[in-house]
Amino acid sequence: MGSSPSLPCRLRDAMTGAKRARRKEARPGELLQAALDLFVEKGFAATRSEDVAARAGVSKGTLFLYFGSKDELFKAVVTENLAGRFTEWNQEFESFEGSSPEMLRYALNTWWQRVGSTQVSGISKLMMSEGRNFPELSAFYHQSVVAPGNALVRRILERGIARGEFRAMDLDQAVHAVVAPLLFMILWKHAPEVCGGAAALDPARYLAAQADLLLHGMCTRQGLAADGGAAGS
Repeated sequence: MGSSPSLPCRLRDAMTGAKRARRKEARPGELLQAALDLFVEKGFAATRSEDVAARAGVSKGTLFLYFGSKDELFKAVVTENLAGRFTEWNQEFESFEGSSPEMLRYALNTWWQRVGSTQVSGISKLMMSEGRNFPELSAFYHQSVVAPGNALVRRILERGIARGEFRAMDLDQAVHAVVAPLLFMILWKHAPEVCGGAAALDPARYLAAQADLLLHGMCTRQGLAADGGAAGS
């Protein structure tokens, strides 16, 4: 009869198997990160599936085990980094205890910290530049990111009106007025040469100025008194 494997061999095999299992579990995340990197660097059209696989250190066949197409991969990147976070962000809305002017300032600044200043904002820039060429992806992005984002801004404005802190306004257009400065910041981050240069804008000062402009236009006297920022001065 043959001898059974020695304990060190069994231990080594077990460790190898555990390492492979961890690697397999991590692989979708590694592929999503590689895809995000390349989509932001090169755009959607210029990014090839084999480039994503190579960046993640796997074969193209392995990539398609997890994501059936480049379109599916892009949708997964959007869901992982943007669309999948709206549950958390709406929960923050529900638990926020400050005034509505304070909430609007908080929303603008935390958006910059969590999205605008990060690589993820390159996805929004990509959709602005390439979305027309990929109508299905554009529709997906609008449904999963733009629409819920606008709805969250609208909730902030509605809260302020209901509490007497904001005056009555055309909410459809007011939402665009809030979002527009954020879109400009994305363009500034990813195309600074056409937005006055990388040193031409200080994000914190810019957002504070935009909040002041918005709030002086939206706030009632009660809202201005409740605002903890510069709009109350």
